[in-house]
Amino acid sequence: MEDLAGKVAVITGGASGIGLATARVLAREGMKLVLADIEEGPLGVAVEEFRAAGTDVIGVETDVANHASVNALADRTFDEFGAAHVVFNNAGVAVTGPTQDMSHADWEWSINVNLWGPIHGVEAFAQRMAAQNQGGHIINTASFAGLVANKGLGAYCVTKYGVVALSECLQKDLKQYGIGVSVLCPMIVRTNIRQSARNRPVELGGEDEQAPVWSKEEEETLVGGTIEAPEVAERVLRAIRNNELYIITHDASREYVRRRFDRIDKSFAM
Repeated sequence: MEDLAGKVAVITGGASGIGLATARVLAREGMKLVLADIEEGPLGVAVEEFRAAGTDVIGVETDVANHASVNALADRTFDEFGAAHVVFNNAGVAVTGPTQDMSHADWEWSINVNLWGPIHGVEAFAQRMAAQNQGGHIINTASFAGLVANKGLGAYCVTKYGVVALSECLQKDLKQYGIGVSVLCPMIVRTNIRQSARNRPVELGGEDEQAPVWSKEEEETLVGGTIEAPEVAERVLRAIRNNELYIITHDASREYVRRRFDRIDKSFAM
């Protein structure tokens, strides 16, 4: 997509982190915004920021784990703006710990948000985008953990591997409609995901106070280093413009990805 001015972008997890940073970049390009988030307060603050700057924007409180909620987001988008051209399925959560120690609630919450969330976004928007015959682009947020297995991130990796597969398949299926697809696979980005348990449903283990996914000290020493959300947002914009399938934000990812595929390649000779 070259000309973004006047087009409509829908962003889940749009009130903070990568979602909000990307919204700012797309607003700079003249896009209309539909910001979706589960947190009503931050969503309202974000919407007011854009309105004050003259951006045509609405906010829709949305739980991406809920099919009906994402369908309602799509209905509101088309009712308000008549189209959707960029859909960024970005909301996500993280649970850490040994895979064998994950509770059923850990699995269910992770899958509901990280995998069902993008699937719901595809269900709600992709057919409508194809039918409007105006091209477009869908971005799904996965992770470096969707390309390479990480110790202590089993549930997270399972969901993010799924998002990578979803995006790769969707890219093939939507090509005939002029709709591009990207999958975002960052290492650590400075966002609120460390505190994602703040939005964990009570019925899925969210009734007790939970420690951050990793400490600030650990964040600074994780492989690849921590980058800022605006840097990622600029890469998302580039991927939309250039129709790039993979959005890789950390150079350190390359060696780990190479090692994984080397291990797969070597299995053919055994």
